[in-house]
Amino acid sequence: MRGFKYSILPRSSLDLLVPIIRLQRVRQVSSYITPAMTTGVFRYIDPASSVGADGSHVKPWSKVDVDQTSFKRTEKKRSVINIREAARSTPFGVDVSGFDVFTSPAKETAFTDDEAVRNGYYVEVEELLRKRIPEIKKVVIFDHTIRKREKDSARQPVQQLHVDQTPGAAEVRVRRHIEDPAEADELVKGRYQIINVWRPIGHAATDFPLAVVDWRTTQPEDLVSVDLLYPQRKDGDDNDDRGKEVRPDESTFTSTTGYEVRGETYAVAPSDKHKFYYAKDMTPEEVMLIKCFDSRSQGLPGGKEGLAGLTPHTAFVDPATPADAKGRQSIEVRCLVFY
Repeated sequence: MRGFKYSILPRSSLDLLVPIIRLQRVRQVSSYITPAMTTGVFRYIDPASSVGADGSHVKPWSKVDVDQTSFKRTEKKRSVINIREAARSTPFGVDVSGFDVFTSPAKETAFTDDEAVRNGYYVEVEELLRKRIPEIKKVVIFDHTIRKREKDSARQPVQQLHVDQTPGAAEVRVRRHIEDPAEADELVKGRYQIINVWRPIGHAATDFPLAVVDWRTTQPEDLVSVDLLYPQRKDGDDNDDRGKEVRPDESTFTSTTGYEVRGETYAVAPSDKHKFYYAKDMTPEEVMLIKCFDSRSQGLPGGKEGLAGLTPHTAFVDPATPADAKGRQSIEVRCLVFY
């Protein structure tokens, strides 16, 4: 992939993909009597900001520890449909629209103890994935993030449309988290996905709810590859990013010194065709599955026509949010899923 700076193995393994697909059943979305629609102002990448003075493409970058990018953003006002109402007449599912919302209460509710999250909640996440998608053969959970809309929180809700991984970054994730290289070689020949499992914490996510774009309303040209810059590791540092977020240093916002490219994500360019959805007042008893990658999706080698590949998503400001709504808290768990 042009401009992709961190190492990946040859893509020949992806060329061997065979479309052995069984679309998962589209299931009923959690339902409450709620308004059918709201509006939001959404931040897209400005495509012109990744074009150099000579007209050549300049690959944009974004830092993971601070809201600083090399590209400009443009804002568009969009309607946002309540998925609870839309599900009465429109089919949804991770293989259909790229996302899924359903009721799945968790035993873990505090999410204040990192060990309890890794040793307890991770098990719950794998169980709910296997229950919702019975075809799953293997799950590898590689990361989680807890976001709080509080002044001193290192991880705030993200207010920019994005997809967490590009296809190249997804394969790198497999090879990073599957210790046996031979096993990784075999796994990337088959169908695999990256799915985020998103859940509100403590109270309904009325403030800064999560919006998703229906994959069926996206086009490949909407997606712009962006290098993810991480702070450089010192010798002896481990390779685990979880729980190490810190408040950003404003004096280094625009500098790339001390950073290295360790990932690649998609920013999203504006399109009037995008259709936005959200689960109004989503509760801690509910989860949203957000597909970030699927090796069998439409457009990839061996892909299946009509099979959803990804879900652009972002937090947004709902103008109907009550003034006394509690600040949003949520957890997202990132999973490699193999079939």
